[in-house]
Amino acid sequence: MAASSATGLLLLRVAAASSSRVLATPGSTGRSWGSATKLGPGRLFHASARARLSSEDKVTVHFINRDGDKLTGQGKVGDSLLDVVVDNNLDIDGFGACEGTLACSTCHLIFEDHIFEKLDAITDEEMDMLDLAYGLTNRSRLGCQICLKKSMEGMTVKVPEAVADARQTMDMSKTS
Repeated sequence: MAASSATGLLLLRVAAASSSRVLATPGSTGRSWGSATKLGPGRLFHASARARLSSEDKVTVHFINRDGDKLTGQGKVGDSLLDVVVDNNLDIDGFGACEGTLACSTCHLIFEDHIFEKLDAITDEEMDMLDLAYGLTNRSRLGCQICLKKSMEGMTVKVPEAVADARQTMDMSKTS
């Protein structure tokens, strides 16, 4: 094995062991490095998250879709709102285009005041992506970054009427 390949593999192992959520690259083999395990398309979770996910505590979440329809899904404590949408096959067009890698703002959600006040602190990376979101409010967050807590039972989140998705821009430029 070449020195650069060995160094790259070592860096992946270190990242997997030190992060609570490590993101896999597209086309990853689904292998497990250290204590991280692949769960779902292109995402890895650390062993401590695996233990959290094994909990049977279900939380019900209501989503008000762009067209005003109310969609309801359930997730386990520790699941992200993106996971709830994907796992419950909720029809929210374009939601989570980057699969939770903080590379888009398609999972932009607007929270109720009493829930928003209790959310964990926002990261600089999430703030950068929210800057690109349409319909930004003072209660906006990215669903891929919000993990369910039992206190969120029955909450309602609103999907903004418009979405910023670079894939749509690229597709439109091909037709012109």
